[in-house]
Amino acid sequence: MAKPRSDKLFTLIKSMKKSEKRYFKLWVIKEKGSQNPKFLQLFDQIEQQKKYNEVAIEANAKYLTKGQLSNLKANLYTKILTSLKYYNISSSPDMQTRELIDHAQLLFDRSMYQQCDDLLNKGWKMATKTSNLELQLMILKWKKNVLSQTAERGNIENTNAIIDQVTEVNNRINNINLFTNLQLQLNVVYLKTGYVKNELDYKTVSDIFYSGIRNVIEEDLGLAEKSYLYSLYIDFYFFMQDFDKGHNYAKKWMALFNNKSLIYANLETYIKALNSLMIAESRVNAYDDFVRNKRKLRNLRRLPATQINENINLKLFKYTYVHEFNRLFMKGDFSRGVHLMEKIKPRIDEYIARLDDHSRLIMYYKIACLYVGNSDYSEALVWLNRIINTEETGIREDIHGFSRILSLICHYELGHQDIIDYHVRSTYRFLLKRENLQQFHKYILNFLKNVGPNLSQEEMIKAFEFLREQLKPLEFNPYEKRAFIYFDIISWLEGKIQSREVQAVIQEKAEARISQKLVA
Repeated sequence: MAKPRSDKLFTLIKSMKKSEKRYFKLWVIKEKGSQNPKFLQLFDQIEQQKKYNEVAIEANAKYLTKGQLSNLKANLYTKILTSLKYYNISSSPDMQTRELIDHAQLLFDRSMYQQCDDLLNKGWKMATKTSNLELQLMILKWKKNVLSQTAERGNIENTNAIIDQVTEVNNRINNINLFTNLQLQLNVVYLKTGYVKNELDYKTVSDIFYSGIRNVIEEDLGLAEKSYLYSLYIDFYFFMQDFDKGHNYAKKWMALFNNKSLIYANLETYIKALNSLMIAESRVNAYDDFVRNKRKLRNLRRLPATQINENINLKLFKYTYVHEFNRLFMKGDFSRGVHLMEKIKPRIDEYIARLDDHSRLIMYYKIACLYVGNSDYSEALVWLNRIINTEETGIREDIHGFSRILSLICHYELGHQDIIDYHVRSTYRFLLKRENLQQFHKYILNFLKNVGPNLSQEEMIKAFEFLREQLKPLEFNPYEKRAFIYFDIISWLEGKIQSREVQAVIQEKAEARISQKLVA
């Protein structure tokens, strides 16, 4: 289905907070006096619309002349961005530093070199405090320009010092570019296939990773470089399903944020680090640590509004819900999760629409698993069908494959025996076409194809036990064990064997794991 057209000006206005809109109008009045400029009238019209409608704007805008709307929209767009800059500058050290550089350039153009240098020194302190290497390099460029225009005692020493600084900053930027390039390469593979599933995947990912960081000496790196390096390590080890090592690097990444000023200056990066740590804690069952960090995440929403931009707000919103679901999965408390889902259901589609395709896919799958854990198989199918029926099958082929397996289990539980055979063949073809058919899939597809209503209770239990014995060794296979991350099928089988709800089985195991961690 084609996405509806959304005008960029409309989107920008709708993203503004009330305080930002109020500031914009006051800023315009201050700039234009008592006039009511045309672009402010256009702003009011667009602000009142629920969906962008350019025809309605032109029909009701008496202030417009023919052909004027396009230029007026461009003017308004620029004015809004300028006002947002002034509104947010006090809470953004990087924006303040860039403004100092701009002011220094103005002074340089007037041959006021000493004043220019004073501002550059002030900017240097700010850029160093926030570890912004790109801004440091810009400042050094202008400091070189100042030196080239002055002939004073000490110029040789200053020149040598600046050359050394430029070399160091360039080296650090090159390191960061190396780490981010490697991370992007890994993400391209991960977004397509998910966790490594065979020797070829392992070799591909390992070659990308180790070819880049072979000569990196961690002790020589600065704060910003370490931040990017640890993020890269976490992605790599998660990719390889080595969650213990991923957890170690997540803790190292979080340890870099050892004071509040550093957190506030790099809030988005801090939130990413906290999110990575909590993902790792959920994988290694560090429940108490997870809960403590979840509290930290929740407390970030209490920061002043000037520090919470729309990008930060969306991340906090997404991670808060995702990690509440993760907490409930760790506890096996699916009924509580379903209760939470029912509360937020009226708003869930609006929230999901704001996510990227990958995050949306993960959210659908997590919600489906939540309902499966609560034995609500009909509702689980609703969410699984959102994945199965999408045309975007090129993202996370693993999730698409396991969604089909989980869907088959739901159909089995609902007694849809008449359609299971068709879905088994369809799933088999889907996995084969994407070279994603593993032993785990084969065992389950074969099981679902052969069980039916004609089997006695004793025969059914034997079939469940046989499938469990087939699957259990795969938990220790480096390329098959990823299946158990997506769905705890062993607990589902044990529930069938013991005539218990799957939630009860998972909760019992969860309590044992948490107790074991506490004792350790």
